[in-house]
Amino acid sequence: MLVIFSTSRYSDIMLFGDVAKQLLQLMGHSGTIPGAILADDVPKALQGLQQGLKSSTSPENTEQTEAEAEPIHISLNKRALPLIELLQSAIQNHSDVMWK
Repeated sequence: MLVIFSTSRYSDIMLFGDVAKQLLQLMGHSGTIPGAILADDVPKALQGLQQGLKSSTSPENTEQTEAEAEPIHISLNKRALPLIELLQSAIQNHSDVMWK
């Protein structure tokens, strides 16, 4: 499942469902899809997301050669970057954030 986040004056972003639910929960939301955050609540959601990411202890990417069979791990911090930028844009434009 893919989750699409949108706000006015910013490009939509897509995240895998499991990652999206984790990030929504860090933002203080229940993780239900579809959903929305009102413009007045976006700063608090961004703050919760950033604090939650700071406390997460997932490992960063490790370099691997093509011969290695294990996939490269992408940290939740890196996966959250597009969503953080979308939330920052929503704050600047005082816009709601929606996802489906």
